[in-house]
Amino acid sequence: MGLLTSLVTAPLAPVRAVMWVAQRIADKAEAEYYDPAPVWAALAELDGRLRRGEIDPADFDRAEEELLDRLDEIARFRQGLP
Repeated sequence: MGLLTSLVTAPLAPVRAVMWVAQRIADKAEAEYYDPAPVWAALAELDGRLRRGEIDPADFDRAEEELLDRLDEIARFRQGLP
């Protein structure tokens, strides 16, 4: 039965391979999207820009709020929450 099954499903092997590759790409993209390290780096850079006087406090507050929201989204995803 194993040989027969292998012969019958052999034409589907390329499709399974493409699906496997697509899943690995999706997993990698998800891992990068939900990585908090770049968000923390962006927060540090934003703080540095404020201290150097490159941005005003209002722009800082707006950008900081966006980054903190992103960190909340990452935390909810890692906890399995909606």
